[in-house]
Amino acid sequence: MKKASLLFFLCCILLGLNAFAGNPVFLKTNNDPTNNTTNHKDTVKADLSKAIAVNDSLLKYPAYDVYTDFDTSVIHVVEKMDWANFKDSIHILLNDPEYCGYVHPFKGNVTSGFGFRHGQPHLGMDVKLEIGDSVHAAFEGKVRIAKKNKSYGNVVIIRHANGLETYYAHLSKLLVEAGQDVDAGTIIGLGGNTGHSFGSHLHFEVRYKGMPIDPNDVVNFAEFKLKEDTLVITKKTFEYWTKRSTYGSGNNGSYLVKTNGAKGKPAYVRYYNIRKGDTLGSIAKRYGTTVTMLCRMNGIKTTSNLPVGKKLKVG
Repeated sequence: MKKASLLFFLCCILLGLNAFAGNPVFLKTNNDPTNNTTNHKDTVKADLSKAIAVNDSLLKYPAYDVYTDFDTSVIHVVEKMDWANFKDSIHILLNDPEYCGYVHPFKGNVTSGFGFRHGQPHLGMDVKLEIGDSVHAAFEGKVRIAKKNKSYGNVVIIRHANGLETYYAHLSKLLVEAGQDVDAGTIIGLGGNTGHSFGSHLHFEVRYKGMPIDPNDVVNFAEFKLKEDTLVITKKTFEYWTKRSTYGSGNNGSYLVKTNGAKGKPAYVRYYNIRKGDTLGSIAKRYGTTVTMLCRMNGIKTTSNLPVGKKLKVG
C-alpha cells in the first residue's frame, strides 16, 4: 500500500513537471514565440523594418537626410526649421564638383528685394522679364512642385541635394513636372504674370526646411553668380522674421508706379524714397543691383548728393 502511494505521488510530480515544461497554458506570454497574440519582439522588429523601408523610399530623393517626406502637393514643407531655438550653424555647399554648379535663373534687373513692406512679407527676389522668356533651374535637383497656385501662379519648386529648395513663380507655362530630375540650367518654365503679380516678372525664393533665406545671401544678382561656394546658416540668417513689423515698411519703403511699356502694355517701375544715412552702395545692395546701374537709371553720378525723401528709381 505504501509502495503504491509512493509510486502515485512520484507519478504526479513527474506529470506536473512535464506540464510545466511543455503545457502551453503555462508558457503563453507576450514574449512567447508560440503565443497566438502579437509578440513584442516581432512588433519591434516590424516597426524597425517599416522605418527602414520608409528611409529607403526617401533615398531616391535629394536631401533625404534633411526632410521626412517629398510632398508633391503642398507648396511649403510642414516641418519647418525651429530657427528661434537654433544655436548651431549649418554649412551648405553650393558649388559641389559632383553636381552641375549654378546657373542664374534669368539675367534681368531686380525690381523688388527681400523683406517686409508695410508689414507684408516679400520673401524672395523679383526679377524683370518678359512673358515667354526662358527660366532656368539654378541648381541640379528634383522637381517637388510644378502646378498652379493662387498666390504664386504657375510655380516650380526644386529640392536640391544640399537641402535648399528654390522657388520660381508667376510663370506663364510649366515645362517640367513633379518628380522630374533637372540639371542646373534646365529650362523649367516660361516667364509670365500669373497669380498675385503686378507685371511680368520672376519671383525667386531660396528656402531651407521651409524657412526663407534672403537670396542676396546666396547670389550676386548684379553679376549673376554665387557670392560664395558655401552658405553658412545661423540663427542670424532668420533674424529678419523678428523685425518683420519694421523691415522695409513705412512711407519710406519702395513702391511700384504703373507706366506704359512696350506696345502700350502696362509696365511697372520701382522707386525708393531715400532715408537718412542711405548711400548708393547700401541701396544697390538692398535691391540686388549696382551703383553704376542706379546712376544710369536716375541720370546721376556716383558723387551726387542723396537728399532725404528724394525719389530714386531702383528697378
